[in-house]
Amino acid sequence: MSIFSRRQKQDQVAGENRLPPGQSLTQRFPVLHYGPTPVYQNLDDWDLKVFGLVEEEVVWDWDAFNQLPRSKVTMDIHCVTRWSKFDTDWEGVSLKTLIDEGFIKPLPEAKFVVQHCEYGYTTNTPLDFLLQDNVLLATHFDGEPLTAEHGYPLRVVVGSFADRSEGETKYFWKGGKWLRGLEFRAEDAPGFWEVNGYNNNADPWEEERFSRRW
Repeated sequence: MSIFSRRQKQDQVAGENRLPPGQSLTQRFPVLHYGPTPVYQNLDDWDLKVFGLVEEEVVWDWDAFNQLPRSKVTMDIHCVTRWSKFDTDWEGVSLKTLIDEGFIKPLPEAKFVVQHCEYGYTTNTPLDFLLQDNVLLATHFDGEPLTAEHGYPLRVVVGSFADRSEGETKYFWKGGKWLRGLEFRAEDAPGFWEVNGYNNNADPWEEERFSRRW
């Protein structure tokens, strides 16, 4: 796409109130993360653990996870490094559906969830946020399995709908790549980037990028 058509598209989404302040449209999908990229030869040893303040811990292997109810969503995504990508298509499993259908049963005191990813990386959000429809445990992007660089085999995706019908969104880092665990907690526990100066709330419409100066 030429720079002129990109600018036209950016002007369009800005006019539709879909471009957060300080952001620019990208047609590419930049790869940004801290640390190495996991490479899975197979998924025989992969699992996802749900633990903490739940009635019963759950561990799904890859085959079992893919038998859970599936969802597809189209969302705009916004990175703290100031790019936004629009009308992105994702497929995976909705945490809201898993709770609504009893696959996961949080205890009443559970208010936060920490995402545990490969190499000890974590990020955190309120539980209520993860129960919105603009959050997905994603296995596919644009009709294809995730690439290694974008979180294969499983990542959390957070975004915003074109009509901004959900009440809240967050910058893209609040969806962890290479997800391996969901820990339900009564109290918040800031993750890797949050401890290192990123804003804990991370609302792109409020430009909540950093909690302190670097």
